[in-house]
Amino acid sequence: MILLPNKHVSTSRSLVGVGGHLLGKLASSATVNSLWEEVKNNPQVGSFGNFVLSLDYLYAIGAIEFDDGLLKKRRP
Repeated sequence: MILLPNKHVSTSRSLVGVGGHLLGKLASSATVNSLWEEVKNNPQVGSFGNFVLSLDYLYAIGAIEFDDGLLKKRRP
């Protein structure tokens, strides 16, 4: 999976695009498993590997946090 879209990879198939999709689904706190269950049939997310890479990316840029077993959006 590619981090940024380019002429060969659409936004929806990049980590940035999948991460944006996951952030949209993360309205409140959720477990990793419940978020995966919600998005696993979405072709944009693709595989569990892409899902995990996107969560890693979101965590690395400070968009989400993992607290007491729950994923949460970070507030600015």
